[in-house]
This record gives sequence, structure tokens and C-alpha cells, in this order.
Amino acid sequence: MADLFSVPPAPTKNVAFFFDLDGTLAGIKPHPDHVAIPEPVRDALFQLSQAHDGAVALISGRSMVELDRLASPYRFPLAGVHGAERRDISGKTHIVALENETARCVQQQLSTALAVLTGAELEAKGMAFALHYRQAPQHEAAIVALAQHIVAQFPELALQPGKCVVEIKPKGINKGAAIAAFMQEAPFRGKLPVFIGDDLTDEAGFAAVNRLNGISIKVGAGDTQATSRLPDVAAVHQWLQNAAENQKQNALTDRRDGYESLSRSI
Repeated sequence: MADLFSVPPAPTKNVAFFFDLDGTLAGIKPHPDHVAIPEPVRDALFQLSQAHDGAVALISGRSMVELDRLASPYRFPLAGVHGAERRDISGKTHIVALENETARCVQQQLSTALAVLTGAELEAKGMAFALHYRQAPQHEAAIVALAQHIVAQFPELALQPGKCVVEIKPKGINKGAAIAAFMQEAPFRGKLPVFIGDDLTDEAGFAAVNRLNGISIKVGAGDTQATSRLPDVAAVHQWLQNAAENQKQNALTDRRDGYESLSRSI
């Protein structure tokens, strides 16, 4: 849907911002532990949050523990594991859990199967499982088939393909549902949603934002439901820092206009 590469400047009033992390706020790395959000980008996120009553959230396949670590020292509303865990502005958490026996059985099968696929890696998240093959692209077909086999056994589970990863998660959980939940709560309610993401996992988020007549931004090339694009992570950083600076200038203008109105009334 989106032209390559066109994106509007961020609105400065009555906006709610949602950001994916890997491939959006931070570059993709060979191993997830190598990823970091640059300090100026974290600062810009915080500036936007302050300007919009806290309506800035991170929406990611990572756990909330990881998201807090990467966003430190700041603390934002979060949706982790594609929305299976969510923390609202008040700090209340909303968790979708698997039955203990289901989680145990799935992890055991995956661990056994991946042990013979050299370079593949299992990331167990409790309520979801990520099968990474960035270091072993030759195993993609085997890993997809394995994930399909697991989901066929457990109807409460669903597949979520991504960049060099296939995730197994509770059915009905996705980033679009997480954004929709945030948009029903303060401070997001009634604002224009803006969501930036880069992966197949973000398409449900784009669809949710489009339904609300918001701004959906895809990072990079590829088919998408998003209405705008940015070419890469560096462009996201520039867009975000421009948004924070524009917000600062807008606040200064509002303050100056307020002073001038007061002077005229006196």
C-alpha cells in the first residue's frame, strides 16, 4: 500500500505513539542479546512521552523484562511477546498464559528437535516460543515444518512468522490486539495512533491503526498494509528525533503565544 519511501512528519498534538523494537528502534543483530537502543533515541522517546501524557508504548515480540532493560532508564507502557503480556500506564500487567503441561510439552519437543539443527536456537518465553534460524538459514524449511507440527497438536496455539524466526504463541494474540487494548485506555484513548514496525509480526498492528485512521509506517521494503514507509532504522531514528524536536518547538510556540495573549489582555 505504501509508496517507497514516503512518510509524513509526526503530528504534534493528540497523538499516541507505538514502536516495534528490533528492526525499528534498533538494528537487527546476529544474536538478540547484541541489540541496543541508542541513548539519543531513548531520550527522544521519553521527550515524546512527556509531551503526550505518557502515550508512548513499545510493542514487541521480546519479553517485557527485555524491553525494560533496553529502554532503561525510562519506563514505558509495554506489550511484550506480541501482546501476550502487556503493562498499562498505571503499571498493571495483563498476561495470557499457557497451561503448564502444554508449555512443558511444547518446550520439550522443540528442544529435542532443534538439538539436531545446528545453528538454530530456541527462545522459550513461557507463554510463547521463538525458533530462530538467522545463524542457520539452511534449516528454515525444517523449522517451519516443526512449528506447524506443534501447532497442529495444540489448537490453542498459532504460528507467527518473522525475519529468520518462527514463533509459536497463544491464538488470538497479536500486536494489533495489543494496540487496540491500549487505545481503549488512558492516556491513549481518543488520540491519533501512530505505529512504526518492520516485520510480518507488525502487519496486524498496521491493520489496527489503519482501522482507526491513524498513521502506519513500514520500515524497509516488502508488501505491507502500512500507509507510509521509512527506508531503514537510521531513518526511524531521524524521524523520531525530528518528532521530539518539533514537539519541543511547538511547546515553545504555545508558551510564547500564551505570554502574548496575556500581555494583550493586560
